[in-house]
Amino acid sequence: MPPKLKDGEVVVAVSGKWISWSHTAVAYAAFVGALITGLYLHYYKIVENEYYGYPQEWFPSVSATIGDRYPERSVFQFFIAITSGPRFALVFLWYTLTARPNAVLPKVVAGIGIFRTLTCGGWTYVTSTDDHGWHDIFMISYLVATLPWTLGCIALSSKANQKALNYRKILAGSFFGTLVPLIYFFIQHKVHKIAGAYTTYAFFEWALILLDVGFDAVTALDFEGFELVVRDVQGSSRGKTSQVAEAVLEKEKVKTIGNTFGTGFSWSEAIDAAADVYNGFVFWSMLTSLGLTVWYFPLWHMGISGYEVMVMCTISPFLLCIGSLRSLVVKNVRYVHLLSLTSLLAYLVKTPELRLFSVGFGISMTCLAWSATWYAERSQAVHLEARALAWSTGLVASSIAKFAFYTNNPIWPIIHAENGGWNKLGLALAVAAILRSSRKVTDNRGGLEPAGGSQGSPMLAGLGLGGLFFGMHSLLSDSSTMILWVWDGFPVRGPIAANGVLTLLAMGGGVIHFILLHEKVSSWITFSLLGFGAFLLTSYSSWTGYFGAVLVATELMSFAPLLIGSAARHGPVAFGFGFFMYNIMVLAHVWVVAYAFVPGGPLMREHTDWVMTATVLLIGAGIFNMPRLKTNAKSRQRLNKNGMSRLKSYYVYIIIALELLAISISYLRFPTNDYMPHHKDEKAITAGVWTIHFSLDNDMWSSERRIRDLIKELEIDVIGLIETDLQRIIMGNRDTTQFLAEDLGMYVDYGPGPNKHTWGCALLSKFPILNSTHHLLPSPVGELAPAIHATLDAYGEHIDVIVFHSGQEEDPEDRRQQSVYLAELMKESPRPLILLSYLVIKPQEGNYNTYVGEKSGMRDIDPSDWDRWCEYILYKSIKRSGYARVSRSSITDTEIQIGKFVVGQAEGSDEQIGEDQVADGLRFPAMFRGEGVRGHRYHVFDEPRYYS
Repeated sequence: MPPKLKDGEVVVAVSGKWISWSHTAVAYAAFVGALITGLYLHYYKIVENEYYGYPQEWFPSVSATIGDRYPERSVFQFFIAITSGPRFALVFLWYTLTARPNAVLPKVVAGIGIFRTLTCGGWTYVTSTDDHGWHDIFMISYLVATLPWTLGCIALSSKANQKALNYRKILAGSFFGTLVPLIYFFIQHKVHKIAGAYTTYAFFEWALILLDVGFDAVTALDFEGFELVVRDVQGSSRGKTSQVAEAVLEKEKVKTIGNTFGTGFSWSEAIDAAADVYNGFVFWSMLTSLGLTVWYFPLWHMGISGYEVMVMCTISPFLLCIGSLRSLVVKNVRYVHLLSLTSLLAYLVKTPELRLFSVGFGISMTCLAWSATWYAERSQAVHLEARALAWSTGLVASSIAKFAFYTNNPIWPIIHAENGGWNKLGLALAVAAILRSSRKVTDNRGGLEPAGGSQGSPMLAGLGLGGLFFGMHSLLSDSSTMILWVWDGFPVRGPIAANGVLTLLAMGGGVIHFILLHEKVSSWITFSLLGFGAFLLTSYSSWTGYFGAVLVATELMSFAPLLIGSAARHGPVAFGFGFFMYNIMVLAHVWVVAYAFVPGGPLMREHTDWVMTATVLLIGAGIFNMPRLKTNAKSRQRLNKNGMSRLKSYYVYIIIALELLAISISYLRFPTNDYMPHHKDEKAITAGVWTIHFSLDNDMWSSERRIRDLIKELEIDVIGLIETDLQRIIMGNRDTTQFLAEDLGMYVDYGPGPNKHTWGCALLSKFPILNSTHHLLPSPVGELAPAIHATLDAYGEHIDVIVFHSGQEEDPEDRRQQSVYLAELMKESPRPLILLSYLVIKPQEGNYNTYVGEKSGMRDIDPSDWDRWCEYILYKSIKRSGYARVSRSSITDTEIQIGKFVVGQAEGSDEQIGEDQVADGLRFPAMFRGEGVRGHRYHVFDEPRYYS
């Protein structure tokens, strides 16, 4: 055996760039090969989708091309298998190029690269036909991992290789920019079913493939300085002439990673940051629950109850103005935080009044604790900014939790295990987070003084905080709030609830904007963007208005740390006054819609524009008040850039992780729009109307799951819901219709948005909604009366449905004018029509004769039913076959009424017939006869009625 050579003889040496080129060539061959094969063998099949085929659709999507057809699938899988070798080598070389001592980011990026490679194999070899669930898991995981891989590669790129860096930025920007039209045309195809939209979508999908592979191809420019060498260290090559010289040049490229990411990594500090963010999440979870628990009481009192005073529990920071108490709180802030958890424990309290008091006490403690923490950190800018970032990021986490749980927060006191709560887990994590983040005693000595001594006013700082708190709570505490501001019905012309991820991305972008461009955030240019965004959001609908929403979300989040820092330097009074102004804005925010029930209400009637203007001006006052800072020598030593950058970097990582979670949730929540009615063989429509009392049941629990169960068991195809607008602070910024529509498989029109100043009405339908128009009926004195006029595609015929909520009993002139308006609207419809309404009339009397009869052309579903006041179902030009009234249990204060109709048949007579004379598909469920189930039964008549 030949002796072992220390260095060995070079047998083969290959430039590292060929790893990149081989990966690029084989990856493109996989997709292009499958495309050519598919176009040649199965063109008409692969361009066809669930709605259209050739010639409306004429180019295949990526998924259709590489899917289940032979031999396209085999061609694709063959080349992808070959790609795996260069792919793993590419990830290894990139890590070798970027690795540095104590640097964590290269390891993280390498791990993500390996993960992407494995998940690519997952969705390649496990098709949707093999296992749809696992195929989607692999695909979502791959797409989600693309974001940190792309950003990580850009962050690690050497500035010495500017050409490669520029290519990466161009390709990455093009990739993410392509997602916008990709999503738009997918919605046009899936939601609007527009012919040809899927072909356009397909081109953008193929562009993503080209850009994704092209992004990795840029590594060829980085690997030119690498050579892969095979050495014979045992003489196995028998002394054959070397193919290259033995001397191999080994270099390491000099590069600079951005300051934010290049300063080391500490797991202890990262856990501290995560704990602080969770504490921020708990703060926002508590604060957003206060309005809900207060709202329960005026809701049931039908006016001011006295419990509304609990909204003032947030002004507890005024207590810090007392020196001895301030010192006590600062030194024992851990225990104040722990006391605040009574709000999370409130779900254990069954009595609504005591539950409200538990929530109020907890919120007063958390406002006190956070204000004390910010004040105590005023001399340490690094830690103060970190605490403010954690608090802001906590709002992002809270909004993502609501995004995942259909606008409910799983640790709210109106949620428990029976309706989807995660209260115990949330409480356990909160205790752990408080113990972790408060283990260090804060040093509040010294100071960070404004240039020239004390500058600014604590009152102006408080005004800025009040505007900030209110803006963040009212607009950003739920990802769908501003989407519903710009919603204007079908066909869809703007974002839908699943697009809430865009709001969340904008919020995260605002946090990162502050971290990376700290000096530019407080400029009047950025403030003007906030004002411009607020103007667009208030004045426009659809995508134009939503563009304003994105600007508002980004700027509000970026201003938060600066306004909090300014308030901290002005003392506790700024925080107390800030929360006081926040409360004033909350009340104004409610007064614009509740004007008929509150003192001085008419002054604020329908003036959301005033509230928005005030919010922007309050924030402007805070920005105007922010001083230019200087530091003394000792402070300057503490404000070392490495320490500041390192702490900030953890929040960037957390934001990225949260946004990836939000993207995954959005993908899972995107509507399928393939819903089917319950009894299509009979061409039946089961229609209902129900006043759901803002989705709070009689015992102060969230009621959407119980509502869902009854709608499902009654086999309802179309339902009008009344009192549905929950997108205000006092109602928790919720939207019950999202959960109902996605769980029941129904299209949904939310109705007039929260900026239209109504109590809301919504339409859910198993049938596609072709068109819908929102109406605000005449209301010269009382509350606004909303209506939805929709046209459905029911079994190939166009059927109109109107959902309507009339004014109060106390306003007879309002109700008279509304009856005239609606009668004309119904009379003008040339199609069969069903009215699902809340009318506040007695049968056969007064306005009833305007709604029913020649003036409207409508018929009452049962003229003999004299025991009605609020809910009515009317119809015309369609056969009514059945009618039932079902008791409410403890879900709300109003029953549910349902009617059965048959499409394509004449109206019929009012003659009642027995159930045995009705087809099975036209019968109401038997489970609600007698005692019924869960407190729901047929009542008034004790059974359904059927008609000939």
